[in-house]
Amino acid sequence: MGRTRESRDALEILCQRHPSLGLESLSDLCDVVDILETGGGRAVLERAEIVRALLEQATNPMLHRTLLQTMIPGIVSVCRQLRFGDGIIRDPSETLAMALGLASELLVDWAGQSRQYAAPDILSALRGRLRRWLLKEKAALCAVSYFEQGDEPAVEDSPLLTRLASLRGSQYDRLARLTYARVFEGRSLRELASEDCSAPGSLQAELQHFAVRHLI
Repeated sequence: MGRTRESRDALEILCQRHPSLGLESLSDLCDVVDILETGGGRAVLERAEIVRALLEQATNPMLHRTLLQTMIPGIVSVCRQLRFGDGIIRDPSETLAMALGLASELLVDWAGQSRQYAAPDILSALRGRLRRWLLKEKAALCAVSYFEQGDEPAVEDSPLLTRLASLRGSQYDRLARLTYARVFEGRSLRELASEDCSAPGSLQAELQHFAVRHLI
């Protein structure tokens, strides 16, 4: 976001549309983020009103990013409440990356709304979306979990392998190959994401979606 011209212009829009917030003395959106911190000098109710205004104006990309940035401590707290998907997701950073993505999508969905308790509402909705994602991840893991148990069936007798083979050469060839490497070769998600030139969180979401739609 930085202290750019775009940041100053977005702050001017926020001030014009919400003059009661008293933001005229600020220079840019970095200052907005600063005053929304616990020790930023604004009372709780004042901070709540600023967050409410940011959500109303979140169709503006700069104000969307500002709101998302101010929500990061709360987003981390939501991940902590769900134990970062412990037992489902191997790398906690993948859960955090997904939570940030889901939060950004949520702000797009809710942009323009006026909510008195915007921050708690956003975090509550995020908790629900993240929990549903984790449940889908768990379902996908259960579908292939027996391959990681002690007495693995012969690979040639695997229904999953047969299904993956049937998808090779199709539009799902890439995901079939990545799933094979993940399940049968035991390669880490981070390693596969690096070779695939994708983010671990994004790749995890792709593989989960692929498993639920085509393998379960």
